[in-house]
Amino acid sequence: MRRLLPLVLVLSAACATMKGPRVEFLARPGSPGPFSEAVRVDNIVFLSGVLGTDSTGRLVRGGIGPETKQALENVKAALARNGLTMDRVVKCTVMLADIGEWAAMNTVYRTYFPDTKPARSAFGASGLVLGGRLELECIAAAR
Repeated sequence: MRRLLPLVLVLSAACATMKGPRVEFLARPGSPGPFSEAVRVDNIVFLSGVLGTDSTGRLVRGGIGPETKQALENVKAALARNGLTMDRVVKCTVMLADIGEWAAMNTVYRTYFPDTKPARSAFGASGLVLGGRLELECIAAAR
């Protein structure tokens, strides 16, 4: 046990001087809800779920195509507010009110990622906020 004590002390001291990741909660002024628009952990930015809402907070009309376009524009704007662009997105999660609209969503989605192809998951949900057709959640890597 005496031989282990110096090792334990050295490891304890090393752990005490190590810093954890830098975490920033990036709330958007005037944003509704009890959550941040984004959270930065070191060089990774996690965006909260984004709907296809306009500047008034209402869903755009027209179904899955227009909602997907608006949601992706909202993702693009959230990234820009945090110094990032769409080519820095590394992962997206797509929640669809109707998984049968997956192909129609993809038609619009592809236009926002013509060169880079983030990893992605998509699944059907039994209900989304405001009665939306989809919600997008993205993760981006800062430089």
